[in-house]
Amino acid sequence: MERLLVLRLECIGVTAEAVLNGIPVARIKALPEAASVITVPVHEYTIAGGNQIELVIEPPPAGRTVAPKPMLSNGRRGASLRLLLPRIGQVAHPANARPLGELDWAPYADEVNEMPLTLRRTVELPIGFPRWRWLDAPVIDDPQPLLAPAAAYLQDLALALARGDPEPLLQAARLRLEDLAQAYQQDLAATAGRWRAQIQQLHARQPLAPTMPAADTLLLRPVAGGRLLECLDPAGEPVLRSPVADAGQVSWPLRLAAIDGKFYVMR
Repeated sequence: MERLLVLRLECIGVTAEAVLNGIPVARIKALPEAASVITVPVHEYTIAGGNQIELVIEPPPAGRTVAPKPMLSNGRRGASLRLLLPRIGQVAHPANARPLGELDWAPYADEVNEMPLTLRRTVELPIGFPRWRWLDAPVIDDPQPLLAPAAAYLQDLALALARGDPEPLLQAARLRLEDLAQAYQQDLAATAGRWRAQIQQLHARQPLAPTMPAADTLLLRPVAGGRLLECLDPAGEPVLRSPVADAGQVSWPLRLAAIDGKFYVMR
């Protein structure tokens, strides 16, 4: 499709997370007196027909669960989620886009809400998206038995990155790259080439040194209704990441499907 479907998440005074069809796609934490905004394209998470958007207020650290706690509003906290279809040639902003679905949370002063708080809405999209492969991945009821084999799988990817070799990660993510190319009408070779070039350039500037994933610290967060497992460290960050030049950091978020004893990077 020529137009870019996006989710716009905005919040002030709280942490908020945007979820589309069970897959977290954005999370931000705003300053108390200033709004924070993030806008992300979401074709690869979108399906034809009914799509569920979720706005999660004060979500727990990714991969963790917490007991509900009351929050007293000061009248200056809020969050919003917009599913937007920008006009051709326009930036992805509500003023220049067709709104397809929205969720808002803006409590009055002295209002009490139990946190985390989740708002949900189903949005019908008259757009002919393909049926993505992750929709047919088997549901994983208990990810715990997969911790050791998943850690070993991720260690192989980390070792290749430490050598500056992008090919194992590209091969592992082949299905994801194919879907991305189709979702955004891009050339598959060019999409893979951008990944390859980024890894090679980063390694040339400063050798990559990813932390080795370990079974006793790996978190496998079920998403997409349990069809995918998001690979996280104890802090809720992508487990596959490395320091880079200029005191920066690069990460490779991975969501795995487990099929017949093998792992596939689907998203």
